[in-house]
Amino acid sequence: MSPGIVAVILRAESVAIGAAGVVLWFAQGGTLIWLVPAFLAPDLSIAGYVAGPRIGAVVYNLAHNLVVALAALGLGFLLASTPLVLAGAILIGHIGMDRTSGFGLKYATSFQDTHLGRIGRR
Repeated sequence: MSPGIVAVILRAESVAIGAAGVVLWFAQGGTLIWLVPAFLAPDLSIAGYVAGPRIGAVVYNLAHNLVVALAALGLGFLLASTPLVLAGAILIGHIGMDRTSGFGLKYATSFQDTHLGRIGRR
């Protein structure tokens, strides 16, 4: 399979992840008025870069990975905690949107260095 086809598949997966998070948000009672602020909230983790690229990458990656998002979602369902389910759903949606846009998990070298390649090089 060519690298171009694989890239299309990965982009489609990211769109599907983002859409699933948004659908789950609404299915669990999330409102439209809170969707945008909640959707942008994980990006507050960029503030970790004030402490330098190493700390910034750790803080950013904690807020932008599917392990944390799915753990929050699963724990929310297990504890019957709607706020935790909504947090997991919004994290899933946000991560899908970020990956679709080319923003990946960060390396400690620079905010621009991600597991998807360097931001701005596309």
